[in-house]
Amino acid sequence: MRDEAKDEGYQYFDKHIRNLPKNPDGSFNEFAPGFADNDVDAFRHAYVSGVFTQEFGEKTANILGWLNELSSIGSPAGGANMDLWNNSVGRKLGLQTKNRIKLAELVQKALQKNELIISLDDPRKFTENVPPKPEGDHSVIALKRNENGANEYFFDFKTSKVLSRAEFIADIKAGLYPSYGLKLVNGTEFPFSKKDNDPTNNLG
Repeated sequence: MRDEAKDEGYQYFDKHIRNLPKNPDGSFNEFAPGFADNDVDAFRHAYVSGVFTQEFGEKTANILGWLNELSSIGSPAGGANMDLWNNSVGRKLGLQTKNRIKLAELVQKALQKNELIISLDDPRKFTENVPPKPEGDHSVIALKRNENGANEYFFDFKTSKVLSRAEFIADIKAGLYPSYGLKLVNGTEFPFSKKDNDPTNNLG
């Protein structure tokens, strides 16, 4: 989903704000100058964070944004501050609409109103605390529920992998997640976390 949202953000930026460098096949050339630590970078972070908020909720989008920054290697000084600031703006905008086109329009307005950080020299500082995340063997959280309220997508902090319910169930059966079990409800299997005292564990 991250790559899909990122490409959507680039497409909107290319069409409505400024042409972006492309490869011969028409895809965006992210290795060309002009994609990092500027307005394109700011728009992308805000838009992707907004999409994650629409799909998974504000809290999970925040955790995923932090995780991405913690796993980034070689970011310039101030880069994480810029990205986390823009992620935060994107989450707020993602709460305002479920429509992705409308979200992109809101991000563009935020860019025009100087609400995004587009330069490493910007003095504004991101000051929110790092959100808690599951530790130890209970490394999985539920990301998204279906219309019936059942957990459908999960995220493993150890592997940085998004799992569908079917994938998570298969991995539990294969013994890859000994701290998780399965319960049968009306003929359907659902993953659950074996009891622990971690408040960040939202599976049990």
